[in-house]
Amino acid sequence: MNQSSSTPVVSLERRINRLINANQSQSPSRSIYSDRFIPSRSGSNFALFDLSPSPSKDGKEDGAGSYATLLRAAMFGPETPEKRDITGFSSSRNIFRFKTETKTHRSFNSFSPFGVDDPPGCVSHSPVKAPRKVPRSPYKVLDAPALQDDFYLNLVDWSAQNVLAVGLGNCVYLWNACSSKVTKLCDLGADDSVCSVGWALRGTHLAVGTSTGKVQIWDASRCKRTRTMEGHRLRVGALAWGSSVLSSGSRDKSILQRDIRCQEDHVSKLAGHKSEVCGLKWSYDNRELASGGNDNRLFVWNQHSTQPVLKYSEHTAAVKAIAWSPHVHGLLASGGGTADRCIRFWNTTTNTHLSSIDTCSQVCNLAWSKNVNELVSTHGYSQNQIIVWKYPTMSKIATLTGHTYRVLYLAVSPDGQTIVTGAGDETLRFWNVFPSPKSQNTDSEIGSSFFGRTTIR
Repeated sequence: MNQSSSTPVVSLERRINRLINANQSQSPSRSIYSDRFIPSRSGSNFALFDLSPSPSKDGKEDGAGSYATLLRAAMFGPETPEKRDITGFSSSRNIFRFKTETKTHRSFNSFSPFGVDDPPGCVSHSPVKAPRKVPRSPYKVLDAPALQDDFYLNLVDWSAQNVLAVGLGNCVYLWNACSSKVTKLCDLGADDSVCSVGWALRGTHLAVGTSTGKVQIWDASRCKRTRTMEGHRLRVGALAWGSSVLSSGSRDKSILQRDIRCQEDHVSKLAGHKSEVCGLKWSYDNRELASGGNDNRLFVWNQHSTQPVLKYSEHTAAVKAIAWSPHVHGLLASGGGTADRCIRFWNTTTNTHLSSIDTCSQVCNLAWSKNVNELVSTHGYSQNQIIVWKYPTMSKIATLTGHTYRVLYLAVSPDGQTIVTGAGDETLRFWNVFPSPKSQNTDSEIGSSFFGRTTIR
């Protein structure tokens, strides 16, 4: 009886041992099944996190082990004595740690799962960013009758209050970008015409340069002229506001510095150009003034001298297009006219010419994006196009067409996303060319639909 009762126990023990050791004892040609699921952990990569390193049986590294080693090296870097902390444990065991490790420079094999562009020790969880899409059509068009086809004028500017000022003939019109309301600000009369407009950096004051050499200051909120300043003998085609200084450039070759807080019409006169001043732009820190002229010269002035502190003569045509970078101190871009066609970059801090690119077309305007390191240029003869560039590679992000005349006028919206362009075809076109500051790679719905064509007067 004792013998018969021990037999089932032995049989059950053998059955359990046979199931546990199924992976080791099964033949290649036969699969063993059971009524219980006992998982096999032979293929698990415990060695990935140093939990249970197990060498291979034959002394050779199998495929799973090679991948685990490569993956651990790509994630945590090669195992070095410096990467062990004071407890003696490898830094790769503590996956979530806030300690900054010293990165070790190394090269990846071509079969690295993270690619050669990822920095050592970094894992990118986001997909590759697609190139930003720029709408190829303007989202709004305004008819602007009597918008002059004159390279030396500057008739469009966009204020910080989101109001567009446009000089049409002898009148200045204001277009509110929020309400689309059009207001006639002033009429200079039959004997005068508008040659330039420029908004103050803050507030609602607008400067208007006239063909008789005068500069008028208007309070746009009240549609009231507050001051008229003289000093130029010929037309005023360029205006630029600094912190408290208004600079005006004229066909009489001079630049006048005007402090609107003073009673005098101007506080200083800058002489240096040999022909009409057609481009003016203050740097973002209001310490340097760049001027371009029909004498093919680009000058840089400071607040303490009536002579240019820097002189550049590389352009071979009139310099109207000027833009200071909001990202790099002292970085200045300039564009030349029909005989030059080049955009040039300068470091005014070190007085060096950085680079140049031939655009194959007359450069009329330049504007830097304040949201990303890109700039936009508008062109005349013979392409009449608008180009968005990536700096410093100067690769083209987008080329926009639509104007049938030279794109002589350019202004940027206060949020930095939209530009407005004007041409002798008597139209103003609005384009979404730059991303927003918050989401620099998300496609904006603004500009995807066409809101119709209206007139500004």
